[in-house]
Amino acid sequence: MAKINDYYQKKQLMEKLAVELEQLEKDQALKKELDFENKVRNLMKEYDKSPKDVLQILSAIDPSIAGTKAEAAAGSRPKRPMKTYKNPHTGEVVKTRGGNHKTLNEWRGKYGKEAVQSWQQD
Repeated sequence: MAKINDYYQKKQLMEKLAVELEQLEKDQALKKELDFENKVRNLMKEYDKSPKDVLQILSAIDPSIAGTKAEAAAGSRPKRPMKTYKNPHTGEVVKTRGGNHKTLNEWRGKYGKEAVQSWQQD
């Protein structure tokens, strides 16, 4: 008996959804949006462009578009701040976002970690 109850519940749900879908199809705003979508898809086919290409073009026009999607895709962690170190012995400058920089590691081995850290500029 449980299967027959499940069947009738799903049938009622389908009928309800069919009515809602019919109402949506009569909506002029939805018709305009669907028409716009079709035109965009046709343009993409005509110029052989992917949705990713279109998004890049739109983000070049309005950078705020790329802000939300690109950051979400890249991850939720913000970029590390750029740090600048200047070696007082050689005058050499190193800019890095991470602490595992080849030149910094060489300086740490030669002059010590605390000394190199003191060379950081703001």
